[in-house]
Amino acid sequence: MISPSADSIRLFLHILAASVWVGGQIVLGALVPKLRQVAPETLKVAANGFARVAWPAFAVVVVTGMWNILEIPVGDMSTEYQVTMFVHVLLAMATAMFAVIHSVGRTKLALALGGALGLLTSLGAMFVGILLQTGR
Repeated sequence: MISPSADSIRLFLHILAASVWVGGQIVLGALVPKLRQVAPETLKVAANGFARVAWPAFAVVVVTGMWNILEIPVGDMSTEYQVTMFVHVLLAMATAMFAVIHSVGRTKLALALGGALGLLTSLGAMFVGILLQTGR
């Protein structure tokens, strides 16, 4: 068996935290319509419960992401890789911005757009992150 290394642990934590962030959005998005029908008063409770797990996971994504970037040897970064990394970071920043809009939004439009665009940018960031791993 291949022994774990700091690189494999760092990447595992990054992917695990990103999976919690993105997967949680998908699960919560699937549950909200049913909760709204059956027990609308539980929406706030569910959102707060998700936030207690999701925001720390996002913090782990940011920390391990910066750590990942710092571990890349400068000579290993082609222009294509640098552009892809820029898109990845931009999508991650957009994800955070839309999540904040969704979290603090008071109108249906802010909640809907923040949630939908947050999920789309999260999925985009995850996909581009996979490109980064397979393109080196």
